[in-house]
Formats: sequence, structure tokens, C-alpha cells
Amino acid sequence: MPASQYWADSYLEKKVAADEAIGRIRSGDRVFIGSGCGEPQYLVQALTERANRFSGLEIVRLLGRETASLTAIADKTKDTSLNIRSIYLGSAKSESIAVHKRFITPMNMSDVPMLFKTRKMPLNVALIQVSPPDDFGWMSLGISVDVTMAAARSADMVIAQVNPKMPRVMGQSFIHVNYVDLFVEHEEELLYILPSRTVVEAAAQIGSYITHLIEDGSTLQIGLDAASQATVQGLGGKNDLGIHSQFLTDDIMHLYARGNITNLKKGLNEGKMVASMAVGSRDLYEFLNDNPAIDFHPSDYVNDPFVISRHNRMVSLNVAYSMDLTGQVSAEASAITRFAGVSGIPDFVRGARRSPNGKSILMLNSTTQGPYGTVSSVVPKFEDTAVVVPRGDVHYVVSEYGAVNLFGKSLQERVIAMIEIAHPDYREELFVAAKEQGLIGMERTLGEAAKAVYPVRLEETIEIHGEDVVIRPAKPVDERRIQEHYYSLPKEDVVSRFFGQKTIFARKDVEIRSQGDYVNSLTLVAVVGEFGFGTIVAVAESMRISHINMAEVAFSVGPGYQGKGLGRLFLRKLAEVARESGIAGLIAYTFPTNHAMINLFKTLPYKVKKQYEDGELNLSCRFDELKD
Repeated sequence: MPASQYWADSYLEKKVAADEAIGRIRSGDRVFIGSGCGEPQYLVQALTERANRFSGLEIVRLLGRETASLTAIADKTKDTSLNIRSIYLGSAKSESIAVHKRFITPMNMSDVPMLFKTRKMPLNVALIQVSPPDDFGWMSLGISVDVTMAAARSADMVIAQVNPKMPRVMGQSFIHVNYVDLFVEHEEELLYILPSRTVVEAAAQIGSYITHLIEDGSTLQIGLDAASQATVQGLGGKNDLGIHSQFLTDDIMHLYARGNITNLKKGLNEGKMVASMAVGSRDLYEFLNDNPAIDFHPSDYVNDPFVISRHNRMVSLNVAYSMDLTGQVSAEASAITRFAGVSGIPDFVRGARRSPNGKSILMLNSTTQGPYGTVSSVVPKFEDTAVVVPRGDVHYVVSEYGAVNLFGKSLQERVIAMIEIAHPDYREELFVAAKEQGLIGMERTLGEAAKAVYPVRLEETIEIHGEDVVIRPAKPVDERRIQEHYYSLPKEDVVSRFFGQKTIFARKDVEIRSQGDYVNSLTLVAVVGEFGFGTIVAVAESMRISHINMAEVAFSVGPGYQGKGLGRLFLRKLAEVARESGIAGLIAYTFPTNHAMINLFKTLPYKVKKQYEDGELNLSCRFDELKD
């Protein structure tokens, strides 16, 4: 272009019809196609119609929604006219992906721009879609900056479809007229995906667990599937959230509109929602247009684990398709979005864990639909399955049956944790498989926990001396920590709790307390510290005595937490669960000198009976006998 030529004149000179633009592509070229919902559909259609005229064409694209079936042409011509290189890191089990498995190039999203810019994968042509130029000749890549910017800046020839419906998105989304070789003006609807408003029970339960894990002021990355309506509802009570995410969705837009997202405490790019791609409805695209609260950046910035880790309380929320007993993760493209599995998941998993007070959370439905019906999403081991997240990178995992923290856990501890959140119908066979693999001791049993459903409603957080203490039902993963609690008790408390000087607390003694069914046997614990690494400071146990239909209760509270109301809170919860389960009342065996237990029973609204026998005191109450 002559140095004196005005950009607008250059634009007019470069404006051509679609056929002419596609005609500039030569056989043997490597052609990049703009990704996601920003795909230049009109140009792709023109390329498809002329595809038989080419030979040896290579198409580079993210695994997206094909508006024109280039893969069908590749199949028909046996890759002679063209072949596809789909950048995708995920499972290829879904039928639509599996049949074209040969086209997959597994890569992390953060690495793709470098592949183009360093010319390790040189691009001859980039087909992109942009907004009309502004008064200065700048056009926005709009809803698809991700790897498209790198492709546009490194390709030998750039052909841009100019679409007035493409929103002008702030940030590093702009490309100047002078850096584009050909323009094809064509207005058409952008690809969009309507958000689902159907909330299944499992998703709602997962959302409720997530609520407990996310703190006010957190910065969130929300994957396409994770940004479900249930998750949004779960975050509806949070304040000062921020967004640094590969995708922006309608659900994120709604959180922003309700004031849950302010971006004021991110620690980086404060005041801005940062993303690289938008996937959603027309309303979302209108929301993005000229919105100063939003910055789009390329994937080598948004998905850079170092950049991610610089945010305060960074939390990544992604969906796992399946996991094995050791914590390996498989992800799969959604049947709806198709490009959900293009994986930035490892980038965000690693970056979030390295953030100050950060968390990586993987959401897992306990079951999925297989070719022959419902199957467990937790499997004994992966066979022919792509691992997207290695077991060593996995942090929190949440299913509708609970939340666990796998970080720093042994293989045996991981097995117990994964079985705990698996569907009850599959726990026994997973337990047997774990034994066969040598992942768990042959002497171990699953006990009543095999069919138990964790009662999250019993969870409660109180404050003692400025420290949060979580009261909750015990889980199988608590076995070691309950054992540590008993070893930490003073000798006199051990005698009071176990009616004698006990110095060994064997695993089998603790196992029955951590593997209850939450109905006939229930253990409550008081925990301080980080989820998954906290210390148990108190234990309350309830065991149904069938022949008298009473629940025997016992308590132990560690030093520093006695006299703080924990016993009273424990007793109230145990009484509530016992009544709901049809148990007639409570009974406790203690020493006559245990005034703490005697006074504790007196706080109940029932008549308390005392009975002395062989130096022991039996305290009992029935739920149908209220105090006068």
C-alpha cells in the first residue's frame, strides 16, 4: 500500500466478492478458519463450494460447529482435496468426533498462538470475521479473539468477512484495515447457543456444594458446561466476584447484571471481565458491544497459567466427563457446543491452584449415558481414553454426592474419596476393582457408606475465637483425621470417652465412625482449616440400638475447644436426625463424675432419666416425653 494512501481507500480497493477471495487460495495452502461462534460462515460456505477445485488443502480450526461440512469433503475425497487439523484436547468418544479422530491435534489453548506466531505451523491463509472498521480503520474480532488474533497476525494472506452483526469488543481484539489483504462484506447472524434453562436435580446439588467452596472476592473461570443455571443460582449470594475466563456466557452476563460480579478485587485487570471468546445468545453479543467493562485478549494471555495465578482467590470451574479412581480426568466436547472440550482446562487448573487462596474445582455428574444405558462417571481405570488433566493436578472434585479435595492425597485416600462421591449403585464394584488393582488394602471394607447419601443439610459453620469451625457429618475420607483427633486427646478425656486408658486407636476402630449411613449410624465432626486439609477438633457419634430403638451418643472435644458450645450443637443435631429417622430417643453411658455430659443432656427439651449400674451412669431421654 502506498504510504500516502488513506485506509478507507485501501479498504475499498481490497473489497471483493467471496468467490474471488476464495479463488486467491492455492492448492497445498494451510488455511485457518476463525474459531467458535465467530466462524466466518459465509466464507466457509464459499470455500466448501469450491473445495473440489483444490488438492492438498489443509484446514486448521478449533473443534467447532461446522456450518458447512468440510470433514464430509475430506471423507469423500479421502483427504485428497483437503484434510482437517482440529485443535482439540479431550475425549473422542462421542460418535460425531470419533469418526474424525484422525484430524485431532491435541494441544493446550495457551500454546496454540505461539504455534502460529513462531511459524512452527505456518499459515498461508486466515479466514476471519470482523466488525466494520471504525473512524480510524480498526476492526474488532468480536466474540472470537482466542487463537484467531495470532492466526491473523501471522498468516501470509488474511481474508476478512465484514459483518455488521459482529460486536465491537474492547481489549486486544482489534486488527487494522491495513493488515488485511481482502474484505468480503456479508451480513449474517452470528452462531449462537441458547442457554439451557432446565436444571436437573444433580446439577442443582452440585451447585449447592460449590457455594460452600467459593468465597466473596473470588475471581472465576467458568467452563461452558460448568456455567449452568444451577451454578449461577449457587453463586447468586456471592459478592465482588471477578471474571478471568476463556469463555464469556449468558450465565456470566446474568451474574454481572445482578451485581454479583464487580471485578474490583481481582488483583489484576481490576474492573474488567477478561476473556478470549464468547459463546451464547444474541443478548450476550449485544451486551459485549462497546462495553468498557469487558476486555478480550488472545489465548496466550487469558490461558497463561502465570497470568491466571496472579489473580486473587482464582477459582476454575470446569466439567469432567469421567474420572478414574486415582483422579485422572477425561473431558469431552459437549453435544451442544462441540467445542467445549477444546481444552484450556489444564491451563486454568494449574493457574488457579497457584493463585493466592486459589481453587481448581472439577464438576462431575456421578453417572452418564453410555451406548447401552446409564454408566458410572467414576471408572476403575482409563483404557482408551484421553487424559485431559493428570491426577497430580487435580484439586477439588464435586459431584451431586459431595465434594472432595484430592490434592496431596495418597492413591488409597484418592480411591476412598472418589468412591465417596460416586453414585451409590456403583460404589461396591468400584471398591472391589480398587482392591484388585492394589489401590486399597484387601482387609478394608466399605461398610454402610456403600449406599449412604451425604446429608449436606447438616453442615453448619460457627465462629470460635475468630476462627471458622465447620460442623458436618463425617465422611470416609475423614478416617485418618478422626484417628489423629483421638490421639490428641488428654489422658483423662480418653478415659472419659472410652471408659479406660486407651493408647491405640486402630484403623478398624475409626473406620466404623467414618463410614456411617447417616441414618442408623452418624458421626459428626468439627473441622478447622482448609477444606480437605483441616483438623478435626471434636467428634460426636450416634449409633442406633435396634432392640430398644434408641440412639447411643458419645462425644469428644479437643483441648482449646471445650466449653465453646460444640457439645450442645452436636447433641441438638444428633437428636434432630434421630427423630427424623424414627428413633425413639437418646441414651448415653458415662461416669457419674462427668458433669459436662450430665449438663449437656439437661439442655434438651425432654425429660432426662438417670440410672446407675456397675459404677456407670446411664442418661436417657425419649422424644415423646417433653419436660414439664
